[in-house]
Amino acid sequence: MNFKENLQNEPIFELIARSAAELNVDTYVIGGYVRDLILHRPNKDIDVVCVGSGITLAEKVAKNLEILKGQEHVHVSFFKNFGTAQIKSVDAENCPIEIEFVGARRESYRHDSRKPLVEDGTLEDDQNRRDFTINALGVSLNKANFGDLIDPFGGVEDIKRKLIRTPLEPAITFSDDPLRMMRAVRFASQLGFDIDGNTFDAISAMKDRISIVSQERITDELNKIVLSKVPSYGFKLLYYTGLLQIIFPEFCELQGVETMDGKGHKDNFYHTLQVLDNVALRSNDLWLRWAAILHDIAKPATKRFHPKVGWSFHGHEELGGKMTPTIFRKLKLPLDGKMRMVKKLVRLHLRPIALAKESITDSALRRLLFEAGEDLEYLMILCRADITSKDPNKVRKYLANFDKVEEMLVELEEKDKLRNFQPVITGEIIMEVFDLKPSKEVGIIKLALREAVLEGIIPNEFEPSFDFVVNEGKKMNFKPIKNKEEIRIILEKPKLENT
Repeated sequence: MNFKENLQNEPIFELIARSAAELNVDTYVIGGYVRDLILHRPNKDIDVVCVGSGITLAEKVAKNLEILKGQEHVHVSFFKNFGTAQIKSVDAENCPIEIEFVGARRESYRHDSRKPLVEDGTLEDDQNRRDFTINALGVSLNKANFGDLIDPFGGVEDIKRKLIRTPLEPAITFSDDPLRMMRAVRFASQLGFDIDGNTFDAISAMKDRISIVSQERITDELNKIVLSKVPSYGFKLLYYTGLLQIIFPEFCELQGVETMDGKGHKDNFYHTLQVLDNVALRSNDLWLRWAAILHDIAKPATKRFHPKVGWSFHGHEELGGKMTPTIFRKLKLPLDGKMRMVKKLVRLHLRPIALAKESITDSALRRLLFEAGEDLEYLMILCRADITSKDPNKVRKYLANFDKVEEMLVELEEKDKLRNFQPVITGEIIMEVFDLKPSKEVGIIKLALREAVLEGIIPNEFEPSFDFVVNEGKKMNFKPIKNKEEIRIILEKPKLENT
């Protein structure tokens, strides 16, 4: 099998080949780029292996790029600890590509570490250290056999069979680098492949070795599984190999059905995976998918049995919201606005469902608009995804109700402009009106004003809000020391200064 025509479509390969020839080093494209070339998948990350110094080859390629493109300087990023270098360039369609250069090497590992002992090696040595047969494929950039495929482990056949298999004995591959167990699941999930039986059994037997891998690396692979086309497949593989019980035990607690007095509940593990797949059909957003994963995470902790009504999970949405930061911290996920969005969606995921079941009041809709804010669209995607009933009539009914809720939310938002609203009279202005210092009373007046707007008692406008604040203050025996016009001037001052 020869890929000469494919390589000639990308000028960078001929430039690398010429640079390698000038240095008299044998050079190959290897790994994921070759795999995706066969699978007809786009890939902008190119790994180049040479039998010599990868850093020297990268420097030569950079100089030739400068001459070819008339650039003053092509930056080379060096990673001397790993003996690698990287160049960023563009492909034939002017899209960014990253090329990583490394010298062929052999690796050996200590039992308690993922950090290998590295020494120079041959192409065969380099292919032996690869994680899977489909990633051990190489294509020659040498003049004598430019474009020829080098496939020592039957990687092409495994691609045809849609199989993830290690090039060496799986016990050796996974003992050397236990993260490869996560990568096996990740590639299976991303590509829709099966895991070879011996490889699967080795993961199950060696799952505890994952403990020597940093949480950051584990979570990076987990996020790639979450972002795959059908993420439930990856999660099931993690579960059946036993890896999920180690890396994410809270999620595994959702699994199983308990029955009492002939009454059972749905298996929340598989329900959650269905919700995750449903969300994946609508959005590629990683954090919305995490909200799907965590939306029922507190059900095991809130599960109760009542002889008359059966099983209930009251308050699981609130507790789930509280659990979210702890889970993010444990998994080394970001604790910024992304986490806060997931927490909000978990906490609110039942709210639209409740609105769809009952007569909808403007007050309830205002509160949903206010609390969901800019994440309202994501919340509605999550709620729709949460309908996993096998009864098509029930599904149609719920979805029709959600359509109604969304229409009313749009109408109310256009009328009241409540999305992410802030009262026009702030706590600072309340203190100005009554000459108060920060206090409990200021908070009470501020909360009363917000509730009045959300209940539709007053619009979120200056004059009615000012009058409301004055009346609330009088109930506490506060006398206004600034009138409406003086406060209006204070509010207008920042606008004038900005102008």
